[in-house]
Amino acid sequence: MEPTRLKRRRSPRARRIRAGIGVVVAGLLIWIAVSLGSALANPMLGISLPARAAEWVREHGGAVVVNWAENQWYSHHAPKIGGKPPPGAIKHPVTPQAVAATGVAHLPEPPPITPFAKPAIPGEGDWSPAGRLVDGIPAVYETTLRPDAVHTSYVVGVAWMDTKLLKATLYSGSQIPGGGPYPDTAPILPSAARSLVAAFNAGFLMSAANGGYYTDHKMVLPLRPGAASFVVYKNGSAAIGSWGDTVRMAPSVVSVRQNLSLLVQNGKPVPGLNSTTTTKWGATLGNAVYVWRSGLGITANGALVYVGGPGLNITDLANILARAGCVRAMEMDINTTWVNFSTYKPSTPTGLASGANGTELLTQMAGTPARYFQSWWTRDFITMSAAPHG
Repeated sequence: MEPTRLKRRRSPRARRIRAGIGVVVAGLLIWIAVSLGSALANPMLGISLPARAAEWVREHGGAVVVNWAENQWYSHHAPKIGGKPPPGAIKHPVTPQAVAATGVAHLPEPPPITPFAKPAIPGEGDWSPAGRLVDGIPAVYETTLRPDAVHTSYVVGVAWMDTKLLKATLYSGSQIPGGGPYPDTAPILPSAARSLVAAFNAGFLMSAANGGYYTDHKMVLPLRPGAASFVVYKNGSAAIGSWGDTVRMAPSVVSVRQNLSLLVQNGKPVPGLNSTTTTKWGATLGNAVYVWRSGLGITANGALVYVGGPGLNITDLANILARAGCVRAMEMDINTTWVNFSTYKPSTPTGLASGANGTELLTQMAGTPARYFQSWWTRDFITMSAAPHG
């Protein structure tokens, strides 16, 4: 005869604990579902569902996991070696119309960029005017070229901006740098759209920028000595340099956006670009990973130069900025979703810039030229508008 099995009775206290745990777990799962669901529907977090999910994980303490996953992906999906770019990727230059003498001060047209890959493709490194004219003069020139002599099927874009014809504005966002409200923030208003010529991405999330942020008489985040800094002054002029060295605080400064350390100084890529020190060159993907990247530099005569495109490591980015004539340059944002440069060309000289008359530097850039006119755009960005002359 089998011994009688005694049923183990749980005490009321144990049942209450289990019930409480169940309620907490259920609540947590509901919160995750609602929060993640909202993130997946938020265009500000990316153009694809995986990109939005990654941003959500980053915002909720999973940055290390996302960074590791991205490094693994890009390391195992390195850019193709050799090959030819797709037909039409290298733009054929457009000769600008003759400019009548207006007496308006402007910079000379930039010289062609010597291509890295040989033989050069016709049009590679040659400039074409882009965007609306300012007093009848092209204020932005663009070109395309391959980033190095090895990855010859990739093409990046370069934009040159005449700072005698254009004024810069740093637009701030509720996500980057956070805080606010700010007088210049998305969406771009019609009053500003009447003179808008170009707009482009700024830098990293401030948690990864290794630098600070100042705007509208407000020190949003402390400025780091030595950090690569984009500086805007009251008259709309701009500068790029190492904070406390080539650029510093003054009564005329209205905005400072820092991001990592300088890539180019004295016209040459800085030493140590192959270093694995991620705090200097980017805590997300570091230096060597080939990915969409962007950079911004300044030439000896004050022109701003933007570089953006796929298949770039940090050394390629610095080499292109230096070859484009930059005496100092810094990295801006990286990854497919965030690299964007757009010009705007309304049908009339003072017409409203909009997504409908905008054109991206590269056709494969994510999003559209309309992103900066959307109220949901919560990252900072930079605009270049026609400067008043008279």
